[in-house]
Amino acid sequence: MKIGYKLMTEGFGPKEIIRQAVAAERAGFDFVEASDHYHPWLSVQGHSANTWVLLANIAARTERIGLVTGVTCPSFRYHPAIIAQSAATLQIVSGGRFTLGVGAGERLNEHIVGDFPSVRRRHERFREALEIIRLLWQGGYQSYEGKHLRIDDARVFDLPDELPAICVAVSGAKSLQIANDLGDGLFATEPKGELVSGFTGSGPRYAEIPLAWAPDEKTAAQAVVEKGRFMLTGWKVLSELPNPVNFEAATQTVTENDVKKLFACGPDVERHLQVAQQYIDAGFDHIVTQNAGPDPDGFITFFTSDLGEKLRALTPKKA
Repeated sequence: MKIGYKLMTEGFGPKEIIRQAVAAERAGFDFVEASDHYHPWLSVQGHSANTWVLLANIAARTERIGLVTGVTCPSFRYHPAIIAQSAATLQIVSGGRFTLGVGAGERLNEHIVGDFPSVRRRHERFREALEIIRLLWQGGYQSYEGKHLRIDDARVFDLPDELPAICVAVSGAKSLQIANDLGDGLFATEPKGELVSGFTGSGPRYAEIPLAWAPDEKTAAQAVVEKGRFMLTGWKVLSELPNPVNFEAATQTVTENDVKKLFACGPDVERHLQVAQQYIDAGFDHIVTQNAGPDPDGFITFFTSDLGEKLRALTPKKA
């Protein structure tokens, strides 16, 4: 099992994100996963830097830690030809440490270019985007004429010896089929064993686990209510609302008790392990510690001194 650290690019400025990534490598995390957004979820978060610029800088300042997008939409705000080129370059400059996490997108980030259609059309476009990336990674000049996307005599000149793994975000049957057809691995945010068991690939299975470290439970829960309450809305809401103001309106009634039901809040190691165990039991093998607490350095210290070794020791419980 691999343990990762979530870089919350919406919650911290660019230089701080890079600093946290370097600290995560020193602390022994296996990889960092960076969200790839244009807007923050909530205005109070206050940031949303370009993830590809951040990862390139992190690659230059680290030596061994894996780099993951969690996740990039390659079919609206970005054209897949650009993602194919960017991912190949990042794989080269990082020395083979990059994993391309991809998804069909959220309105929050993709509507800014003026187009974010129905789920069916988003999945059609997402499938075409992955087909284009795969085609360009074969080398040579390539053309593609799809229903939604196209390329004409495009070539990625700098290809790595080993291509990045493509891990597809899944939430149901349609996205799972795309993962099976075009992905090397998968991403999920819920401990649903049927998503993992339904995946036919052999690559990594990533899951983000909701944690919030602070010296006490109440402080941790308050931090989630302030800046992380959007995570309680569920995927259908997360994918459809267009701007931070909409998420602020949709989450006004979230309470500390609501947060505690989902998140491991505070310094209790056993509660953190209890939340993580759900994802281990579901079959995920790349666990992303998504700390929504107020103190990233405190969480990293907590990981190195109390949580990390016990988290790595978790194994699936027999049914």
